[in-house]
Amino acid sequence: MSMTYRIANPIYDAVFKYMMADQRVARIMLSALLKRDVVKVEMRPHEYSNVERSEISMYRVDFAATIREADGSEEMILIELQKTWKSDETLRFRQYLGAQYSNKDNMMREVRGNKYALPTVAIYILGHRIGDIEEPVIYAQHTCTDYEGRVIEKGMPDPFIDSLIHDTIIVQIPYLSFNTRNHVERILSVFNQKARDADNDHFIIFEETDEDEDRDLHHVVHRLLAAGTDAVTRRHMEVEDEYISEYDKLCIELVRANMKIAEQNKQLAQNKQLAEQDKQLAEQDKQLAEKDNQLKAMVAALHSSGKTIDEIAAIINKPADYVATLL
Repeated sequence: MSMTYRIANPIYDAVFKYMMADQRVARIMLSALLKRDVVKVEMRPHEYSNVERSEISMYRVDFAATIREADGSEEMILIELQKTWKSDETLRFRQYLGAQYSNKDNMMREVRGNKYALPTVAIYILGHRIGDIEEPVIYAQHTCTDYEGRVIEKGMPDPFIDSLIHDTIIVQIPYLSFNTRNHVERILSVFNQKARDADNDHFIIFEETDEDEDRDLHHVVHRLLAAGTDAVTRRHMEVEDEYISEYDKLCIELVRANMKIAEQNKQLAQNKQLAEQDKQLAEQDKQLAEKDNQLKAMVAALHSSGKTIDEIAAIINKPADYVATLL
């Protein structure tokens, strides 16, 4: 039996923050993305929300997550989670990761007497598409090889290597669909913008089906139901809309200004080209005048030497009446 819910749209930073503030939901979401058993998550202190500032394009939150392995052992990793709806945030992604690597608080793991930084996983939830990749969830994971390209297995994973490089998970929200193929796509289906309420972008019309028998998605959905009734969260969504509206206006004005500048530059280039053509014509006129003066001087000299007009015309290969005008 299916149930239809009107849940808050987690593409909004305020809703996403509310959702991930719940420990159980955060573990469900991160476990699905990592494909590992996250048993504990701790939100790191340097967390940013766009409703607190004028730059609203990105939301960032860091987690320290405890992973339980198949043999029962546990490992702590860092998760740098960033969500954005702009397509030009690559530089800031790198800046935030750089801050993670340089943070001494992340040097928390000791192996055989040596201190290493905790392994880091970067998760990017994007409101836009990247290139021609059409998969909704992309895993960019590192492997170590020898010179011949053979994967190195002995001694791996290695804490030194893991402290220097990181795996990346990218979610392309536009490619999320109603036809989910696996657990992570089903969990992420709450982000499906094709299911937005036709009357209010703040909400997603979500249908929970019998497929959701593991109950993980049930907890996520009910957390988003609560977000939709939370007055502070709803107000923050309205604030985000206002910011986004102003941002869109600025973008339109910027596009128009750039088009105007481009047109002015085109006109300037045309004017420069015309000026260059005028300069070339003036130079040609000057050269023609010099040649004309030289020809006049030659005709005058020949005439002074006793040559007739007809003789001069034959010498310079010009009509006799033209020669007469030069005298």
